Amino acid sequence: MEKFQGKYRIPSARLLNWNYASRGMYFVTLCTQDRTHYFGHIIKPAADSRHFEMNLSEIGIAAESEWIKTPGLRPDMNLTLGEYQVMPNHFHAILIIGENQFNTNRTNENGSATFNSSEADMPFASGFDIPFMESISESDTQFISALENNMIRNNTFGPQSKNLGSIMRGFKSAVKMYALDHNIEFGWQPRFYDHIIRNDDEYARIANYIRNNVDNWGKDTFRH
Repeated sequence: MEKFQGKYRIPSARLLNWNYASRGMYFVTLCTQDRTHYFGHIIKPAADSRHFEMNLSEIGIAAESEWIKTPGLRPDMNLTLGEYQVMPNHFHAILIIGENQFNTNRTNENGSATFNSSEADMPFASGFDIPFMESISESDTQFISALENNMIRNNTFGPQSKNLGSIMRGFKSAVKMYALDHNIEFGWQPRFYDHIIRNDDEYARIANYIRNNVDNWGKDTFRH
């Protein structure tokens, strides 16, 4: 493990040379501070029910509401929401960034090229390999566990805007502000996890995992 300023740090697992403003499908997970169950709790709606439900707290409802607002708050980014789920202590979502003025061909002031969001550069194009995908189980739960073990542990986007990091910062800030305005105890984990979805099969498996996350709460790697 590498050291930075005398402290150990987890190496970044982000896709090298990938611009996170580029159009693509992104699986993101945000956790609450100390994984405290701020967003509510899992309940069984009836004694004989085979399924569970997420009983959202006030801040959980606020988090869901703020996420739904995301595309409308950033119309210039051409965002589409995929599956999402607020859990007791974390939030899973698929976010799709479409083609927009910030991820098409441009040049810097010095005339050099910035980036291109052509079809070949899409994150689910065949040019990107996922080494850890080779050993994943057929189980969706184990599949996502494999992804989570390889997701980014420290996303720091600095002053950049109009990219995945700026979207997540805005979402986290809005939920935190709601908590402060309503005197609700709440905090986010300072980091968040992300994974670029490479193909339709991967999208389907991640979407299925999100849809069934409540029922599979007992096996969730973010539970504790």
